[in-house]
Amino acid sequence: MIKVTLKDGSMIDIEKGTLIIEVAKNISSGLAKKSVVAKLNGELVDLKSPIEEDSTLELVLLEDSESFEVLNHSCAHLLAQAMNRLYPGTKFGVGPAIEEGFYYDFKVPGVITAEDFPKIEAEMKKIVKENISVNHYFLSKDEAKAKFANDEFKCELIDAVEGTDLVGIYEQGDYADVCRGPHVISTGVLKNFKLLSVAGAYWRGDSKNEMLTRIYGTCYPTEESLNKHLNDLEERKKRDHRKLGKELGLFMISEFGPGLPFWLPKGYQLRRTLEDFWLDLHRKNGYVIVETPIMLSKQLWEISGHWDHYKEDMFITNADEEEYAIKPMNCPGAILVYKNDLHSYKDLPLRISELGHVHRYEASGALNGLFRVRTFTQDDAHILLTESQISDEIERIIKIYDQVYSKFGLNYHIELSTRPFDNFIGDIKVWDKAEEVLEKVCRATGKEFKINPGDGAFYGPKLDFKLRDSMNRIWQCGTIQLDFQLPGRFECTYIDENGEKKTPVMIHRACFGSIERFIAIITENYAGAFPTWLSPVQINLLPVLASVQGEYAHELKKEFENHGLRVKVDDRNEKLGYRLRESQMQKIPYTLVLGDNEVKDHTVTYRKYGTQAQITVTVDEFIKMIDEEIKNN
Repeated sequence: MIKVTLKDGSMIDIEKGTLIIEVAKNISSGLAKKSVVAKLNGELVDLKSPIEEDSTLELVLLEDSESFEVLNHSCAHLLAQAMNRLYPGTKFGVGPAIEEGFYYDFKVPGVITAEDFPKIEAEMKKIVKENISVNHYFLSKDEAKAKFANDEFKCELIDAVEGTDLVGIYEQGDYADVCRGPHVISTGVLKNFKLLSVAGAYWRGDSKNEMLTRIYGTCYPTEESLNKHLNDLEERKKRDHRKLGKELGLFMISEFGPGLPFWLPKGYQLRRTLEDFWLDLHRKNGYVIVETPIMLSKQLWEISGHWDHYKEDMFITNADEEEYAIKPMNCPGAILVYKNDLHSYKDLPLRISELGHVHRYEASGALNGLFRVRTFTQDDAHILLTESQISDEIERIIKIYDQVYSKFGLNYHIELSTRPFDNFIGDIKVWDKAEEVLEKVCRATGKEFKINPGDGAFYGPKLDFKLRDSMNRIWQCGTIQLDFQLPGRFECTYIDENGEKKTPVMIHRACFGSIERFIAIITENYAGAFPTWLSPVQINLLPVLASVQGEYAHELKKEFENHGLRVKVDDRNEKLGYRLRESQMQKIPYTLVLGDNEVKDHTVTYRKYGTQAQITVTVDEFIKMIDEEIKNN
């Protein structure tokens, strides 16, 4: 007999080799039915896994957050089984769980569109009703390649398995897949799913490879949670920043410059307000502001390592018989700024910040409004400091991030992205030290984090700040990267307290990440109804009759503008109701109606966006009210 310690701390004795599902049934048949997978000694495993030694066991139930990824990974297999039945000759790429669902890549004999989804979903539902058992076993690589001999994609994945000759196989009836799992116990668990969209995707994300058909879907533990998510998706369509950007006159993208946004007057004002907020915050926190060239010599990018590690994503040109690259990052420029002067330990930390305009050669198929562009502005800072200053400085940065994200009503979690599995520079021991420092700082500040293996920059590990918006979506924005490599490559030095030359450490950090992307995020987060302090137009003045109250409207416009407010007058020859509705559609925070009484009493009647109430106050009272609102936001 062996001992199993359950989540509540109680212990039970079982026979060695007992399956987890049998243990669950012995505890409670109801509990077993609600279980999706289990944590055995902290590791997620199938319910059919045997327990071979004294262990800790925690059952993961349908309502637990950890079940979501397993449900969706399993539902990807459910989709693949349906495709295997409906489209003979289909070959199978990969089908992972993603943030809000899953996808699977197929090579299909024919064309799949969203019109085919009802047929595919019907077959998936049929397989769910069949309640087919999902079984896991291992084959040698040779055996696995023989089993999948007719699918070159699976054979390539089998060849890519490292460190073992054994390949995990998951099989459910007439379908099998190469997979590590874990998965649900049977297809009957996957009742609440929906296929969402179809797109093209290159095999293994490489544009040199074959284009496959990618089908996206999602699976939820209950019908209610699925319907809520589908309703959220419909709401997101209304909030699409590309749609709102056009309706509100924020930005445009021309066919003459794919991925190169044009900022229209109101969009530029929004961007300028955001940048002014950034500049003010950084000056108050001891940062110096610089601007570095947009294009620099190939030699610089060779020293930094970008030429070897990032060349394919850079725009390159020639001048004076020499190659130049338009910068994809700002860090080498910041290093040259540092090297322009001699520094002692008393100068450090030196916080060099820049709203740096960068360009990256993104694939045309990946471009997506302001989310994915070929030119953007990074709110970069590069901090040169001593090793002893690292922890305090990162804590200081996190406080700034807290201040910024709370300003926009955004929550976040942190991921520690560790050394890439390949394509990195520097000694592994230095990487280990850097990762340990980041982990300790997170713990010291009370910030929870999870490990994101292999996703660090090529020069150092990083803390990635994943923002959650009002629609429950996750966005990668802020980052703090700890770099022991580039300062040495550029021979950066400072004089320590003993008069000796030392190499500083560098922290790369960005809070918004990209001004363009951040504007897209907050546009959707606010559904275009920006808070008053940020709104491109804060006040819209509507004279009832332009010929009667127009002069008063323009007098108020001047008075408000002298007070630093952003104002427009809508005195078109249109009915007041029409202009009032349009002001609401433009999501302007305050619409002021001006009639005879307002002119006579020097008052305004305002209506705040999203409300029906119309309130009359004196001009001085209105200015005081709006000043307080802007100050407190």
